[in-house]
Amino acid sequence: MPALCRDCLTTFDTGTRCPACRSPRVLSHPELFSLSIAHMDCDAFYASVEKRDDPGLADKAVIVGGGTRGVVSTCCYLARIHGVRSAMPMFQALKLCPDAVVVKPRMGVYVEASRKIRAMMEEMTPAIEPLSLDEAFLDLSGTTRLHGAPPAVMLARLLQRMERELGLSGSVGLSHNKFLAKIASDLDKPRGFSVIGQAETAAFLQTKPVRIIWGVGTATQAALEAAGIRTIADLLRWDRTDLTARFGSMGERLWTLARGQDLRRVNRDEKLKSISKETTFFEDTGDPDLLDGHLWRLSEQVSDRAKAKELAGRTVTLKLKKGDFQLVTRRHSLTDPTQIADRIYRAARSLFDQSGVKGPFRLIGVGISDLAPEAQADRAGDLLDPDAGRRAAAERAADAIRAKFGHDAIIKGRALR
Repeated sequence: MPALCRDCLTTFDTGTRCPACRSPRVLSHPELFSLSIAHMDCDAFYASVEKRDDPGLADKAVIVGGGTRGVVSTCCYLARIHGVRSAMPMFQALKLCPDAVVVKPRMGVYVEASRKIRAMMEEMTPAIEPLSLDEAFLDLSGTTRLHGAPPAVMLARLLQRMERELGLSGSVGLSHNKFLAKIASDLDKPRGFSVIGQAETAAFLQTKPVRIIWGVGTATQAALEAAGIRTIADLLRWDRTDLTARFGSMGERLWTLARGQDLRRVNRDEKLKSISKETTFFEDTGDPDLLDGHLWRLSEQVSDRAKAKELAGRTVTLKLKKGDFQLVTRRHSLTDPTQIADRIYRAARSLFDQSGVKGPFRLIGVGISDLAPEAQADRAGDLLDPDAGRRAAAERAADAIRAKFGHDAIIKGRALR
């Protein structure tokens, strides 16, 4: 059986230790050197960058997020052992892990680290489809002759370079399509490398819960369970037409993915249609101050991503989900595209006030769409708000100060709600 040492990259026949360096970090699989679709996901990316830049945090539980009224953006694995999760209220996270160190997000630093990882990927293949700052699909088909090594070796080399040159770790999933590659990357985190081959696909999926399917959230899972569908095996018992009749286009997707079929290509030129950020509350809430603080933080995060991608959006979207899973979406079109957090927040806040929807809420989200290059952003200004230009200029100045002195150099009061 083909095998690969993840430490010295020696390839050999099956064994529990590398014959060259005696390392136990051996990856073996019958299809190891014939698969070429991969998903790479950085391990606790934001928290790992913070630990890299501050060695004093190395052995500490780190939470990246807002103040005591804020929420967890992400956390390291030490914090996760205590039960801390993304989108959890900060007060709850600190109850579970009182010794955790809370660090404010530094989006500019994360973007720079992401760009360096992307450059390493570009040396391997041009077929890269980023999903976010810290994860991407890669198609290494046909690159064996170019690099003199199969995709599995190149991916192991990428993980080595990330650790050696950037001080960051990642996990890789390798398979024959995107759906399975993404599943594989979650099987052995952190510092993992997992393989799902064609021959084992059916057996691997059969016992898995339906929530393993990308895009099956809480509401879809509840609808599936109401139909008696809890596992992939349950899905396989349904006829294709019956699934489609009951669940629409999602039924077609479920039928296909339950069989491990995914014909989507790794698309480098996949056009970004929107930028959004949402948070699911640990407990449903109708607290107006807490909700307003979330609206601002989400708007700021959408703004940071838009600026990092050099894009702006003309349409602002507010997403609300009530405790009974009722989903409400509201949109507002601006006079011109924006990437300014203040404009995004004010539009989202207005949508919230005018929605007429009463809480408590389990989820709130903010997004922008109708994207355009940042050169077209915020040209016209707001005739109904003469102070908008002044606030935008102040935000740009604050961005420059944060870039030089760190994210905590300037913090808006509403961010602490």
